[in-house]
Amino acid sequence: MALKNLLALVVLLGVVGVSFVKAYENSESNPYTKGGLYLGYYRSKCPQVEYIVRRVTYQYVSANPTLAAALLRMHFHDCFVKGCDGSILITSPNKDAERDAPPNLSLKGFEVVNAVKSAIESECPGVVSCADVLALVARDAVLVIRGPWWPVPLGRRDGRISKISEANLPSPFANVATLKKNFSDKGLNTKDLVVLSAGAHTIGVSSCGLISSRIYNFTGKGDSDPAMDKNYVEELKKRCPPTDVTTSVDMDPTSAHKFDSHYFNTVYQKKGLFISDSTLLNDIDTNFYIQMQAVLNLNTFNSDFSKSMVKLGYVEILTGDQGEIRNFCDRVN
Repeated sequence: MALKNLLALVVLLGVVGVSFVKAYENSESNPYTKGGLYLGYYRSKCPQVEYIVRRVTYQYVSANPTLAAALLRMHFHDCFVKGCDGSILITSPNKDAERDAPPNLSLKGFEVVNAVKSAIESECPGVVSCADVLALVARDAVLVIRGPWWPVPLGRRDGRISKISEANLPSPFANVATLKKNFSDKGLNTKDLVVLSAGAHTIGVSSCGLISSRIYNFTGKGDSDPAMDKNYVEELKKRCPPTDVTTSVDMDPTSAHKFDSHYFNTVYQKKGLFISDSTLLNDIDTNFYIQMQAVLNLNTFNSDFSKSMVKLGYVEILTGDQGEIRNFCDRVN
């Protein structure tokens, strides 16, 4: 039964993806041709690439659905440091690569990307970049848990540089002004900020260590953050004793394993886990979007998320003869 379901999903997604690509391929009206990336980039060089990615990703994520959040987060972290160039995947014997930076130490799912890359190399050696692999894996991992689909224009090249010192990512402790600048610096707007925040936090977990000061000692006087619902603070305290830094906490308390718009209800009810969640209520534009989803139930989140993910995929990309096509994703050639 599991095998039949796998085959059915792979075939269905293949039909949808191929139909979408063919609709725009070689078309002057293609809205997904930008900066050297385009749909169908590997059609003549590795026509099975998206099928291979879907197949291997499904095998891993269907067995462990928590990998969907992990792989989506990995893609975010890759694109926000030196662009979507696969540099987050590089390992260093000296522990000084991007993935060794504190915000990246909890990243998971590298084995999925490596397995996908290995399967592709068996079919089309030296053709498909790890940056493209990660972009596709993130999309297909979200699909496995019944999240939205989005087109992934391809043609990225892999970066050769990965430094821990350059891993400056948006902080869960940041205020909305800082977050808006973080996103603006990457060519992303305020709507992308709130939409991608929702995408990152509607699924997955964090740890007690990241919220301990917020619920126990927010201003250094043994208090909690007044921006967080008091009853929710008490719930979190039951799960996270003062010295506990490892226990996991759902980022969306009632819908952590489902990709949906419930995150907006959570934030609107002042139950956002991080300061970076709660602060979205302090800006007129991000607050407006939250209310449109949480109060009016506009149900535009999936569509908006898909559009923002396409934009994210163009951030500071390498194309043409820039960078390289890595043989193995965890090391430069």
